[in-house]
Amino acid sequence: MISRVKSCGLLGIDGYIVDVEVDISKGLPSFDIVGLPDAAIREAKERVRSAIKNCNLEFPVKRITINLAPAHIKKEGPSFDLPISIGILKACEQFEMKDTDDYIFLGELSLNGELRAVNGVLPAVITAYKNGIKKVIVPQDNAFEAAVIKEVEIYPANNLYDVVCHLTNQKALPVFKIESDAIFSSHNQYDVDFSDVKGQENVKRALEVAAAGGHNCLMIGAPGCGKTMIAKRLPTILPDMSFEESLEVTKIHSIAGLLPKGTALITSRPFRNPHHTISNASLVGGGKIPKPGEISLAHFGVLFLDELPEFKKDVLEVMRQPLEDGQVTISRVNATLTYPCSTMLIASMNPCKCGFYGDPIRECTCTSVQIQKYLGKISGPLLDRMDIHVEVSPVKYKDLESGDRVESSKEIKERVNKARQIQLNRYKGYDIFCNAQLKPAHIKKFCVLGEEEKSLLRSAFEKLGLSARAHNRILKVARTIADLDNSERINANHLAEAIQYRSLDRKFFK
Repeated sequence: MISRVKSCGLLGIDGYIVDVEVDISKGLPSFDIVGLPDAAIREAKERVRSAIKNCNLEFPVKRITINLAPAHIKKEGPSFDLPISIGILKACEQFEMKDTDDYIFLGELSLNGELRAVNGVLPAVITAYKNGIKKVIVPQDNAFEAAVIKEVEIYPANNLYDVVCHLTNQKALPVFKIESDAIFSSHNQYDVDFSDVKGQENVKRALEVAAAGGHNCLMIGAPGCGKTMIAKRLPTILPDMSFEESLEVTKIHSIAGLLPKGTALITSRPFRNPHHTISNASLVGGGKIPKPGEISLAHFGVLFLDELPEFKKDVLEVMRQPLEDGQVTISRVNATLTYPCSTMLIASMNPCKCGFYGDPIRECTCTSVQIQKYLGKISGPLLDRMDIHVEVSPVKYKDLESGDRVESSKEIKERVNKARQIQLNRYKGYDIFCNAQLKPAHIKKFCVLGEEEKSLLRSAFEKLGLSARAHNRILKVARTIADLDNSERINANHLAEAIQYRSLDRKFFK
């Protein structure tokens, strides 16, 4: 007897329908799975056999062949346990199961038949919807993320027996629903705020500009001056996420298995802070079947690299193209996958090995050779991709003890949201969402300068010895500063502020 049920596999952040075909025939008892399964799927044989028996159901003592179609794509993960079990029970005709073609089945089985959560449920439900399948059975722990897609009926189950009872009309599983609009519209609460930061007005202004335009930023300063503290507060002023952005970020975290239990949608922009010992594959993604790395997990959010020169040079260089393209393509023998990585790169570093080069109080103990060797760990091309460079000076004691009111994250975020809305309106139809994404052709159209501004930029370009890429980034940052000032035209003061955010090129790296 042959049966067929549907499940879903994953390629990158997208899913595809997998037909789980089961053939049960006479012959010596055996259990084979074909269709390029990985080790987790091959081991499903023992989980499925034990789960069926421990749910007081009959496991056929016959020749069983499972085919996962399409057979040319490598399958991975334990989410095929449930569809394989249902396919076997349907093929051996223990029960009369109707309408199984209307469902997609997802779930890992424990030996006693309980359903365990699996990764990538949200992309699978989206795939079901796109293919006209309106019913999905998932483990109970995956119910929240699956129910985000309101057009699909989600049936959470605790164990295999509950699924069988549902399919044989003995006891129907309840449809699980959530109010995704209410979840998305709820305001995010943060434990940190920019009002905690005393002084450092120039740094806060630089990060406000970065947040408003989606720009990369490099902070350079002595140890203990507040670089990390300020960077960790950046998510509190980032613009609100759209539903589409939230859905895409949630898909990536679901695939990576990082979606918290009971979470339907990630509504706050991600903030990823990897340690400097991270490998290439962990940063940009990798594996036999490539998984998203830190740069993709920070999609539509912030990737913060603390102590930038401590990262391996090849790790930093591998980021260059993804930062420019907003996506990373990973090629392996089994698959070539593309993950999105439209992220803000925020980095911090000391000006030298001891950390006190240029400090007005403490003396630097490094030689000029040591300073150049330390700074030489950051390549010119990577530095060019940092739109904003800002010096972070030590906080003065009078600022620490001052009782003056400090601007809160909420107030800064209001300005950031207004500036980002201006950009969204300006770039309608261009597939551009912020100034940092402007291409050379767009810069020519949207960053027009007057004669005074052209003269100012020409002078800065010649004195600082800037590259063509740095020239374009100055214009992008100036466009953002003008948007914060609610000015359609880029004025000389906007351009001057943008230019001073490139001053580290000359001071430290020339």
